[in-house]
Amino acid sequence: MKWMLTIALILSSVTYYPGKVTAQTRQAATTKQPVQPTKGKTSPQGRTSRPVFVLPKTPVRLSPISGRRTGMGSRDNCPAVTTALTALVPLREEQEQKVSKQTDKPISAIVGGLTTSERPTFWFYVPYTQDLTASAEFILQDSAENDIYRNAIALPPKPGVIGVSLPSNASLQVGKTYRWYLKVACNQQQTASVPIYVEGDIQRVNLDSRMMQQLETAVAPQQKVAIYAQEGIWFDSLTMLAQMRQKNPHDVSVASDWQSLLRSVNLDNVATAPLVK
Repeated sequence: MKWMLTIALILSSVTYYPGKVTAQTRQAATTKQPVQPTKGKTSPQGRTSRPVFVLPKTPVRLSPISGRRTGMGSRDNCPAVTTALTALVPLREEQEQKVSKQTDKPISAIVGGLTTSERPTFWFYVPYTQDLTASAEFILQDSAENDIYRNAIALPPKPGVIGVSLPSNASLQVGKTYRWYLKVACNQQQTASVPIYVEGDIQRVNLDSRMMQQLETAVAPQQKVAIYAQEGIWFDSLTMLAQMRQKNPHDVSVASDWQSLLRSVNLDNVATAPLVK
């Protein structure tokens, strides 16, 4: 009897053990799942998105006077061009400024932007070239229409984007709004002729502590461009990109950022225009 009881105990233990091992193996297989890739937001340090301008709320001090981002068609004996004289600035409307057929004047729109620079650079697409009998002039005025800066501008050798920087004897004060103009006259014989022109506003502002911290933690210059654009500081973001394009004219990434920024303010027609001196 004893030997039969011993055999029964051995058989029962052998039958139970594999079942226990199998159960543990299955439990392990069901609890240990494969690691799935996670999709998270890219940190500011590793930002790869293209810059997109976000229009800020209109400051109380910004001039409500309408501006003109695009010059009128053929006028003052200037030749017809495919793309008009254009100021590279935001337009505070969802659509391009339209022209009234009855008055031949642009519908009211606020043209311009903000800067943190004491002496910013203004950017324009100029279709008229230096081989024409024409002249160009840049004017900057304060709110009382006093000239801060007035100077003749050389037309480019080919149609493209030019920059106009303020000299050391002209500067912007924080919190004040200024009016700028770029005028092109193709008929210098007639003093009463009307030039083709664009005009708008610029206001200098100070950075707040939050944005200063963002800029300090940004590693690459293109990240800083994106921060300026996101915060509505137009002139700084565009000028930084223009400087990078001038330094690295064959950099595809910088060119894509430039196009993204201009297209975000509906300047698709000049987004691929070359920078010229």
